[in-house]
Parts: sequence; C-alpha cells; structure tokens
Amino acid sequence: MTDDHTLAAELATAAGGLLLRTREEHAGTDPKELKDIGDRVSHDFLMAELATARPDDAVLSEEGADDHARLSAQRVWIVDPLDGTREFSEAERDDWAVHVALWQDGELVAGAVGRPARGVTYSSAESEPAKGAAGDPLRLAVSRSRPPEFVTRLADHLGADLVEMGSAGVKAMSVLDGIADAYVHAGGQYEWDSAAPVAVARAHGLHTSRIDGSELVYNNENPYLPDLVVCRPEVAETVLKGIRAVED
Repeated sequence: MTDDHTLAAELATAAGGLLLRTREEHAGTDPKELKDIGDRVSHDFLMAELATARPDDAVLSEEGADDHARLSAQRVWIVDPLDGTREFSEAERDDWAVHVALWQDGELVAGAVGRPARGVTYSSAESEPAKGAAGDPLRLAVSRSRPPEFVTRLADHLGADLVEMGSAGVKAMSVLDGIADAYVHAGGQYEWDSAAPVAVARAHGLHTSRIDGSELVYNNENPYLPDLVVCRPEVAETVLKGIRAVED
C-alpha cells in the first residue's frame, strides 16, 4: 500500500494537474465562477481518491460538509482543494496551491503542498532544510491583496521587508525556498489553510507555532485556527519576541 507521505504528494500533484486543465478549459470564464469550478472539481477529485485509497479514514475539507465523526476518528485527512482561489482565477498568476495533510492520534503525520503552476509539490517525505540563509533585513511573506496591519507593524518593528504573494501554502513554502524568512499570519484562518504547510514545514525543520509560541492543534470541533508562524528556526526567537512587542 502507498505510504501516507507518498499518497499526500500524489493527491496534491494530481489535483493540481486537474486544476491546471480546468483553468485552461474555462479560460475567459467569470473569475467568481472559475473559483467555484476549481474548488468543486478539486474537492470532488480528492474525496473520491481518498475514499478509494483510505476508506476508513475521516476527511475535513474546506469545501465539504463537516462530519463530526472525525472527532472520534484516529486518522483524519485535512485538505484545502484550492488554496488561493483569487490567484487561480487570474491566468497569469502561479501563487495558488493544493493542500493535503493527515492528522493521526493528535499529530500531523504527513502532508503535501502542491504548486501546480510551478510544477512543484512539497512533501513531508523530504527533510532538506530551508534554502539559503536568513535575510538581512528579514523578509516576511504577506498577502498581496490584504496585508494585515499586524504584520505591517511587525515588519516596522523588525526592520523587515514584506514579500507579497498569494495562498497560505505558497507563503509558508516560500520560507523553504529561501524567498522569505518567516510567514506570520494573524488575520484568521482554518485548519485546512495551515495543516499541510505545517506538516511539510515541520518535516523540513522549520519552526511552526501559534503567534504566542504555543502549539498548533488540529482536528478540533471548531476548525477555526486563526494565527500561525512558520519561519526559519534560527529567526524564531527574534520573530516571536517581535510579535510580543507589537502586541503589547
């Protein structure tokens, strides 16, 4: 049987390929309609594949009804079929992603973040550290469309540069790619936004936590998980100290 790391990566890659074809087939479609089509196509594909490959596992998907049977399940797949719908609806943009993660007995144990338009899938099966070295000044990944005021204050405090991009998964993986040193989010998210990026980030040795430094906990009854830090381990203390300073 395919191991969980490989399955997560295969599913994220295949769903991404389907989304690329969908975007091409629906070129010229109203952006809102294209977002909805992309969400539905990827969700339906992932649900069907997981039902076949892991029929005994529960699933929490952004686009599906939340079956609270997952709360008593030992294994729960947490998926975001299309992270960064706005970017997906813009033909020239590649900063959108597919998230597939597995939670088991209280921990994230596998995950993959697919970046289909780049032909790249990041996987928890790998463990290479982040590329390059921390920037001077530090670089913070931030939303291009709605950079939160909190992160702007943090950047000012740290003397950091803001690097704009879409999709939570893309921003988290930018730390692995050496494009940013940290991704700090405090504007509200759900478990499917961060589960796969966090699973991959942890496998590669990055720091992951809530903005107060506490542990990220998944498969909660309420899947709202509003804040997140993913950063190079060598800058974690600096970033968390900066967060405390701007919160005071």
